[in-house]
Amino acid sequence: MDEMQQSSQSLVVREKKLPLPIKLVVGAVAGVIGTSCIFPIDMVKTRLQASTNTYSSPIDCFRKILATEGGPRALYRGLAANLIGVTPEKAIKLAANEVFREALENPDGSIALHNEILAGAGAGTCQVIATNPMEITKIRMQMQALLPIAERQTLLQVVQSLGIRGMYTGSLATLSRDVPFSLLFFPGYANLKKFTEDRNGKNSILSLLFSGGAAGAIAAGAVTPSDVIKTRLQVAGGMQKYGNVQNALFRIIKEEGFSALYKGIIPRMVVVGPLFAITLLSFEMQKSYMIKNGLL
Repeated sequence: MDEMQQSSQSLVVREKKLPLPIKLVVGAVAGVIGTSCIFPIDMVKTRLQASTNTYSSPIDCFRKILATEGGPRALYRGLAANLIGVTPEKAIKLAANEVFREALENPDGSIALHNEILAGAGAGTCQVIATNPMEITKIRMQMQALLPIAERQTLLQVVQSLGIRGMYTGSLATLSRDVPFSLLFFPGYANLKKFTEDRNGKNSILSLLFSGGAAGAIAAGAVTPSDVIKTRLQVAGGMQKYGNVQNALFRIIKEEGFSALYKGIIPRMVVVGPLFAITLLSFEMQKSYMIKNGLL
């Protein structure tokens, strides 16, 4: 029993000493894997949130994309832009959370709930540096098929037309989504992970998938109104139409009703739940592999 406790304490110490560059690399790889797996669902979510009455349901949206936009390949339009952004975004998000948690935890490795929330909020704030450019280019690419052929742009043309300043259009809306999401997600994941561990303090693959998926889906559902506003501001012409976050909020409610703020909530939860289930599983397994094989 004493040997088991010493082994567990040793593992905690080693995890705390993961170098920041390793955290960043592991987070980046995990993000690419997770995003690639769920991108078609994200395409449907974006279309539902950006449109007013084009689609009657997620299934209707999915069918119309396949039927009118070139088949399955259309579901991956914008993936390249997303992966370019996901690499630094997930690297920053996951690494920053670990860095903040390590700074705020107690000497015995435990951490109070309020410090878990602070660490998550810090990670969410840091990630917006990479998230906003990724999100706006992804959304613009996902909406290309709805434009007249003469107006459609390549990824490079979208980036050039936006410019550096334009890449941060809607950044306040992105902050209002990502900070609350992270302060809900990371404490939720950590506590679900602890709740589902076995008597030896170990987590199975299923428990990690469940913890990441449940925490991600719940947090995503909670911040859906911010995601809807962000999407409306970041589509082409969005800033001209809505102006800012406050105007967008009031105008959406006035013209479409309060329920419009939750448009796409099911696809969003279906996207984000599996995304973070796969991403966090990949993150944990890479860390575990490196520790067990003495690569750190």
